[in-house]
Amino acid sequence: MVKVTYITHDGDQITVEAAEGDSVMSAAIAEGLDGIVGECGGSMMCATCHCYLDPDWADRAGSRADGEDDMLDSAVCDVTDRSRLSCQIRLTAELDGLVVHLPEEQV
Repeated sequence: MVKVTYITHDGDQITVEAAEGDSVMSAAIAEGLDGIVGECGGSMMCATCHCYLDPDWADRAGSRADGEDDMLDSAVCDVTDRSRLSCQIRLTAELDGLVVHLPEEQV
């Protein structure tokens, strides 16, 4: 299992465990976490799973997938160099302990 800590816009921290291969989005949805909507179910057709990688993890989570920049253009909150679509981040043993920050709103 891989642990992921989600930090809400208000600063609350929620840590969940997910299976390797799950996405950061699907782990949040499975836990009923507010802050990630995932309207398209993880098919990279929306930006309602926008998140910000914690600075300590930004380089370790990989680069944006092809097309991810285009979808992030439709994100409700500001896009930064640490912005990612959480549906495109697959959990691996190397990402155990990953920390992501959630935007103020998704839709």
